Formats: sequence, structure tokens, C-alpha cells
Amino acid sequence: MLSVIVLTGLFCVGVNLYVIAYARPYVYRDVESLPSRYTVILPGAKVYRNTVSHVVADRIEGTLRCIQAGKAERILVSGDHGRRDYDEVNQILAYMQRVYGTDDSIIFLDHAGFSTYETVYRARDVFCVKDAIIVTQKFHVYRAVYIARRLGLDAVALEAPELYPYARTMRDSWELREFFARVKAFLYVAFGVRPTYLGEQIPITGDPAASRD
Repeated sequence: MLSVIVLTGLFCVGVNLYVIAYARPYVYRDVESLPSRYTVILPGAKVYRNTVSHVVADRIEGTLRCIQAGKAERILVSGDHGRRDYDEVNQILAYMQRVYGTDDSIIFLDHAGFSTYETVYRARDVFCVKDAIIVTQKFHVYRAVYIARRLGLDAVALEAPELYPYARTMRDSWELREFFARVKAFLYVAFGVRPTYLGEQIPITGDPAASRD
């Protein structure tokens, strides 16, 4: 039993080191040095009835900086809209329009991005995304880029700017969760797990109206 525990621990550590090393060359901290891609992927996170969490607000800010700098032409907002009473993607869209006045003609919504893996898988197979900038927090960028590039996307990532300071306890909890999430992502990629939903294609080069509910 002890041997199994030790081997499992070593496997998890090894996977984390591998995922981070694999993704690190494709992670950028500033928009100026970021290579251009056609699409920015904005992964969802916690939202509330009339606003978004600080995590989402930071991702929105980073995404719009990419657009304003001419680094991308389209935005794919992906998140959890699996219930009528919880809708990440439309709340993010509303926030972007209300706070930034963002042109919604460049914004596509993925209502079934229940995880980072599903977001990227569906970006490829449903929205026909071939290359992308993924905007997310530092703790999350390595897993996101690893999944995307292993699924065949020419992906890079931008670390989202931190508009609001996060508590140390929150950062530590994110890092712990991410340690195990990287292992799960590694296994999902290795075994080619399919997402919860796929569906008809909505090409990112076309009309975003088809992605609205």
C-alpha cells in the first residue's frame, strides 16, 4: 500500500512538471510580446446574478486588451450554462457590453464549456478554432495551453492582469486544486475523453448569432 501511495505521488508530481515545462514556452505576461491569433478564448468562472467574479473580470480585461492591441479578431466566451438559473456566458457578455461597450458582433458564446478540457475540445470541434490566445490566471495557463496544443490548436496564453489583489489563502487553494487538475487533464488528453456535448458546427469565422440562446 505504501508503495502504491509513493508511486502515485511521484506520478502526480511528474505529470505536473511535464505539463508546466511543455506549456511554459507558449505563456506570455504582456500583450506587446504576445503573438497574434485569430481567436481569444475566455474561459468562464464564477458569476453572480448581476455581475462577475474578480477572476472573470481579470480574464475579460486581458481579453479586451488583446482585441484592442490587434492581437485577435474574435472572442469565444466559454462557460457553464447547464442550468436555467446559472449562466456564465451570457452574464460575461452582458458585463462586457455594460462596462466596456464591447462590440458583440465579434463575440461567440459556448454554453457547454463545463471545464477547461471541454472548452478547448468544443472550440476545436464545434467552433472550428484552429489557433487561439487563451486568457486566464497564472495558475491555470499551463493546463489550458497543454490541453489546447495537445488537441491540435496553435495556442498561446496570456496571463490575465490582476485588477484586484487576491488573498494568499485563495492563491494556495487554487494551486492545490490545480495540482490535481493537471493530472486529470493529462489523463483526459491521453485517453481522448469526449466532452459532455458537441453538436452542430458554428464556425468562429461566421455569424455569432448562431451561438446565442
